[in-house]
Amino acid sequence: MRHPRHIRNMAVIAHVDHGKTTLTDSLLARAGMIAATQAGDKRATDTRPDEQEKGITIKSTVVSLYYQVDKQVLTHVSESPTVSNEFLVNLVDSPGHVDFSPEVTAALRITDGAMVVVDAISGVCVQTETVLRQALAERIKPVLVINKVDRAIFEKQLEPEELFQSLKAVVDKVNAVVSTYSEDDSPMGSLLLDPCLGNVVFASGLHGWAFGLRNFARRYSAKFKVPEDKLMKRLWGNSFYDPKTRKWSQVQTDGSVRGFNKFILEPLMMLLRASKAGEVEQTSQLLTKLDLHLSAEEMEEAGGKNLMRMAMKHWLPAADAMLEMIITCLPSPALAQTYRTQCLYEGPLDDAAAVAMCNCDPEGPLMMYVSKMVPASDKGRFYAVGRVFSGVVSSGLNVRIMGPDYKPDSGKSKDLYLKKLSGVKLLMGATVGSLEEAPCGSIVGLVGVDKYLAKTGTITTFEHAHNIKVLKFSVSPVVRAAVDVVKPSDLAKLVEGMRRLSKSDPMVQCTTDGGQYVVAGAGELHLEICLKDLELVHAGVPIKKSEPIVRYCETVSSPSDRVCLAKSGNKLNRLYMSAAPLPDGLPEAIDEAVVSASQKVKERAHFLSENFAFDPNEAHKIWCFGPNGSGPNMLLDTSFAVQHMQDIRDAVVAGFQWATSEGVLCEETMRGVRINLTDATIHSDPAHRGGGQIIPTTRRAIFASMLTAQPRLLEPVFLVEVQCTDDVIGGAMGVIAHRRGQIVEEVHQADSPLCIIRAHMPVNEGFGFTEELRGSTGGKAFPQCVFDHWQVMPGDPLEPSSRAGVIVSQVRQRKGLSVSAPGLDNYLDKL
Repeated sequence: MRHPRHIRNMAVIAHVDHGKTTLTDSLLARAGMIAATQAGDKRATDTRPDEQEKGITIKSTVVSLYYQVDKQVLTHVSESPTVSNEFLVNLVDSPGHVDFSPEVTAALRITDGAMVVVDAISGVCVQTETVLRQALAERIKPVLVINKVDRAIFEKQLEPEELFQSLKAVVDKVNAVVSTYSEDDSPMGSLLLDPCLGNVVFASGLHGWAFGLRNFARRYSAKFKVPEDKLMKRLWGNSFYDPKTRKWSQVQTDGSVRGFNKFILEPLMMLLRASKAGEVEQTSQLLTKLDLHLSAEEMEEAGGKNLMRMAMKHWLPAADAMLEMIITCLPSPALAQTYRTQCLYEGPLDDAAAVAMCNCDPEGPLMMYVSKMVPASDKGRFYAVGRVFSGVVSSGLNVRIMGPDYKPDSGKSKDLYLKKLSGVKLLMGATVGSLEEAPCGSIVGLVGVDKYLAKTGTITTFEHAHNIKVLKFSVSPVVRAAVDVVKPSDLAKLVEGMRRLSKSDPMVQCTTDGGQYVVAGAGELHLEICLKDLELVHAGVPIKKSEPIVRYCETVSSPSDRVCLAKSGNKLNRLYMSAAPLPDGLPEAIDEAVVSASQKVKERAHFLSENFAFDPNEAHKIWCFGPNGSGPNMLLDTSFAVQHMQDIRDAVVAGFQWATSEGVLCEETMRGVRINLTDATIHSDPAHRGGGQIIPTTRRAIFASMLTAQPRLLEPVFLVEVQCTDDVIGGAMGVIAHRRGQIVEEVHQADSPLCIIRAHMPVNEGFGFTEELRGSTGGKAFPQCVFDHWQVMPGDPLEPSSRAGVIVSQVRQRKGLSVSAPGLDNYLDKL
């Protein structure tokens, strides 16, 4: 831990069911954490009972692994290690299901490299692309493992040339995704994935074998008297070997064979087929040729599939190939922090904290980012899992705990706590060990921080430190359910349980809404897991759950047909406002922080006038964004020469934040609305223009503006990707169409009966979609739903008989409001 160049922090990322956890087992067995015979079956990093039962990873798990590697591996490490052949790998096994992608985001923040796993048969899927995009945005360097190669050989019965083309197609597709989402002139250097560079491994996680080209180049190097690196280039791509002339060429001639097929796939397939068929004698001869020896008793005892496993693990152990790739191709914290600091640290890049982070300096001030909370053995307590970027974290250290709302320049101490750390823990999957201290480059758990941080935050000893950037998630909590206790006496336990649930998951939102307790998640499965955790683990009392509900947003579809007036309660102040929709694409730009409140005013005004045709004068007069100061709605002061306007600014902003968080139609959040404060009459005496007068007046003026600007309801839309065989395409499309889905594209994969259908489908049509789809296709279709965008719902929400009107009534009823939306007379005042 004291030698940052000997540390590798890496996450395992992939689409669901591509074999991340199974491959991780081999690395755990190599480090001696589980028995070698269990690797591939145990799924040791699935530490929860429901993960083992469902066969999918739900929470990301951190494991610190210690390795000693062969001296010959050290010669290929790009950063020269100085001390020894010992390495520490902090590995984070992350979920592949899209509902749990916030766990992936949290895992990527604290790592520097990512092992991307792709199924050799399914290829690059929607979630592979999503997690790769997240990794590249965080400046995480990827390496590739193509898993389940054995299935391509046995199930698809591919010949060597067909298998090569299929593997090459996967590598090319991953490279296409990487080049799409990586920065031009990336500070990480070349991100090209190429087996010749050693950053691609071919594997079978279940059977515990894997190889990179270097494994074979090393073996053949002595035989051919050709240097290893030169030989690697010949073992991939268009390099053909003629056994008669013993010469290589770039073009295939009569009798010549592709190097990869001749020297890698042919011996591999020979041994696989002989050992799977249980042919002990032939297997023994082949192993002898490879200078490997298994005793006759071992081979007789194994028999069949186990013989194949034993022979292949003996010849090409999976952990060795993956470990060599991790150590030689992924950056150490010392290298990674030189280019990651500038996109992580919010403060100036020349202050003490930034310089120490950039140099990964153990002598500098402590800078640590907590990316998630993990339940501890004490009920209700959590370890704060984070990455030490500089300095040394130790038990008993006095630190500044800074939450996401802390603003160092404001002079206020909101969300800032000065406390002493109770302890430092080393994370070992399902168990933890205690540490006195942990230097920079480490990933550790802290005790006692969970009282002060809700989900994430920065921990430092530097008084003028700024925060490390807050995590940005690729999904949105659009599916929610109301919960209540069976026995009224358990209410306090439910409230405490919801607080704990909120801590334990990076994405889940626990709120009260119209007197109800509401839990919101990213999708049906995520919500189901959260509610189960709430009942069995965090609250520990029986609860009643409503059917899942979808979150809607309110917007407007045209500019207000008049300027709306609202008078204050004392009739001494008047506000004149109007509403209009924001230009297409601007709400998304605000969501992604391309446009934000923290930007310089001139920069933001220039960007808005260039890209969204804003009037440059108005673009300088944006007062705030809302709700929560960063939402996709804007308040602009378009008035001219109004006295005392700056005195009421804070109160108007507070009213705007209130109105945008609970809109006029059914108290749902507003989205994509621009509110113009066009004029005002303000009393000269401060006593008559306080917040109590201005805040409710602002809200009423905004609601009146909304109602005069053709209000509309926005519904969330999933991007559905359905993978199915050609014979059930009709059934799959029928189910999508029946649920108001619109087909975006249909992709037929070459040399494969598989087809991928992509469609847009409203989230409220998604409940029970998986079951119906599997039912109508005989289980041959696998759907994946990702929140994609918001769309305007057809119909006028003020018309009770329209589809939007019905939903408004249902939401209002659920929140205990009057059934029909209030009319304009309730908000609009006359002179």
